[in-house]
Amino acid sequence: MTYYFLYKVLDLIFQGLYWALMIRILISWVPHDRYHPIISKLYDVTDPILRPFQGIVPSWRFGIDFSPIFAFLALSLVRKVVFQLLF
Repeated sequence: MTYYFLYKVLDLIFQGLYWALMIRILISWVPHDRYHPIISKLYDVTDPILRPFQGIVPSWRFGIDFSPIFAFLALSLVRKVVFQLLF
């Protein structure tokens, strides 16, 4: 019972991070107020995930920011490792 609860909580956290990244990507395509309280919280959650990957492929070279792709891959890898170690 305890393992199931921990599994569900961790799964919910990872799903929340996936959704936060997806929403961040979608709102980057439309003009928005970076300092709106909700959007600011979204940036607060997703910036630590995206920041390590923003310098890997310079966006000025291709005109596309590839950091979300790397962030999704890293998040999936971390999720897999955490779940394999704990369960």
